[in-house]
Amino acid sequence: MGEQLDRQFGLLRSLLVYRAIPWRGMQLRRFYRRFVPAGGLAFDVGAHAGNRVLAFRQLGARVVALEPQADFVRLLQRRFGTDPEVTLLPQALGRAPGQARLMASPRTPSVATLSTDFVARAGAAPSFRGVQWETGPLVEVTTLDALIAAHGMPDFVKIDVEGFELEVLMGLSQPVPAVSFEFVPAVRDVALGCIDRLEALAGAGRYRYAVSLGERLMLLNPEGEPADAMRAWLHNMPPDGPSGDVHAWLAR
Repeated sequence: MGEQLDRQFGLLRSLLVYRAIPWRGMQLRRFYRRFVPAGGLAFDVGAHAGNRVLAFRQLGARVVALEPQADFVRLLQRRFGTDPEVTLLPQALGRAPGQARLMASPRTPSVATLSTDFVARAGAAPSFRGVQWETGPLVEVTTLDALIAAHGMPDFVKIDVEGFELEVLMGLSQPVPAVSFEFVPAVRDVALGCIDRLEALAGAGRYRYAVSLGERLMLLNPEGEPADAMRAWLHNMPPDGPSGDVHAWLAR
């Protein structure tokens, strides 16, 4: 009973975080418009409560949304299950297809992860002090390459998988036009590895990079900067600095 109450509380908390701000949808559309064109295709990896899915659809894109947590899958199905332009997959992504054990936090379900290393290292950081992960179910894992083969080349890939971002990009063998991945100061090496992976896929210097902090939906440097500058910024972050997302796009 206690675990069920924790899970219900966590879902309610996530819904309030992602949906309670009335102007949030407008902010999301404005922020992602540069990455997600009308008639385009977006992959939402770690769709959670679906606020990005909705924004991408409102921008006129098709969406492939992946979410391995059953409670969120049910929410997504109720919200988007009748939309033919949204494909919902109850799966995770990694470097190879198969299965993996999900580490879940019933009271904070938006920080579920497949990375035990993330649980050990980020869990010791002050920003995660209140998070208690529990061993969850085995979930199906596919790859970005498999998604592209099935659905086409995406214009944008959003990756929010709590320390498993590099594993997701290791399942990609070609550059994509634009991608975002989360960074957490306690495990900044994951984000640095993601930059290295993108540079290896596209060739050095083809991607531009910019950071958005937290949920502010604003790029610190809208024009972007090269990989070395982004690496330096991540290296110089204080251990107790804010988390956020690195956005990368192919320079034209």
